[in-house]
Amino acid sequence: MERIDVLVIGAGVVGLAVARALALAGREVIVVEKNAHFGEETSSRNSEVIHAGIQYHPGGVRASLAVKGRDMLYAFCKARGVNHARCGKLLVATTPDDLARLGALKENAEKNGVEDLEIISGEEARAMEPALACEAAIVSPSSGIVDTHGLMLALLGDLENAGGMLVTSSPVVGGRIVEDGIIVDIGGADPLQLRATLVVNCGGLHSDKTARSIEGVPPQTIPTLKFGKGQYFTYSGAAPFSRLIYPLPAPESQGVHYTRDLGGQAKLGPDISFIDVNDDYEVDEARRDVFAAAAQKFWPGLEAEKLVPGYAGIRPKLKGLGEEGDFLFSARADHGLSAYIGLYGIESPGLTTCLAIADHVAGLAKAQKE
Repeated sequence: MERIDVLVIGAGVVGLAVARALALAGREVIVVEKNAHFGEETSSRNSEVIHAGIQYHPGGVRASLAVKGRDMLYAFCKARGVNHARCGKLLVATTPDDLARLGALKENAEKNGVEDLEIISGEEARAMEPALACEAAIVSPSSGIVDTHGLMLALLGDLENAGGMLVTSSPVVGGRIVEDGIIVDIGGADPLQLRATLVVNCGGLHSDKTARSIEGVPPQTIPTLKFGKGQYFTYSGAAPFSRLIYPLPAPESQGVHYTRDLGGQAKLGPDISFIDVNDDYEVDEARRDVFAAAAQKFWPGLEAEKLVPGYAGIRPKLKGLGEEGDFLFSARADHGLSAYIGLYGIESPGLTTCLAIADHVAGLAKAQKE
């Protein structure tokens, strides 16, 4: 049985960022990923938006990491040449009833440390984006978009340069707590056992199931994930806006919004529905008219027939419909184990905050080693 220092489970953007941070801190790190490539699930099926940190509940974990993570991500992308754009965002009030919410949303954002927002009139917003219809809007200049695949490649490059390793097609099928670490059973074509001093569970959609497969992790500390499916439609016409356009957020979702990728492809989404499985990526073409109707509130010129099914993603959520979730870091203070850290419910803004999450986990790992 091979003895290793740190085993990170899951090679999405968060797992890679965590592994990188631990390797840069001098730990010997191996990442195992059940799929054939890194980032095949949530990390490659999202809006690729860099969020400013506006709508999260002040005092929550997401709120505490959002601005720090945003700034770290922009700096990292600039330093590593990862393609990104600080294109900005407009959060729009499309009815007179929405107007009162703008001030409250701006105040919430300021409590989270977002200091660059401005409320503008509908006329000012249309001067910025002529195809837009709204009563007023919040301008968020620090919102942007990023090439997620390029970001993960850069994180992996740093990890490998620091002596870390990624092993794909290697699912974790079980494990058990032992006196000086955790023995982890790895499946795949060449099954093996690894004895790790520390295991960090960044399993995303599978993190709760993975935790339950490790004997000795207290079951009362493992949440049961809920799966929030979001579908996207792409637009076959010219992209009408240079900025991101968002409706005002609801507790469970930021609503059907307009984004574009770095190639200029316009898209709408995601919606949200809670499903019982974590691998249903089908897009329901019948939802096209629902998407069109939602977007036409701020984009009246949208031609519904130009919307085509794009892709779907699934968010690992801790809360159900109508409830605001948060990130959960389960460490020694929660379960009493020095050899285990579990990350659960890492949904939006997990991409934006991946480097801040990694710093936080590195701090927890250092404390648990002492």
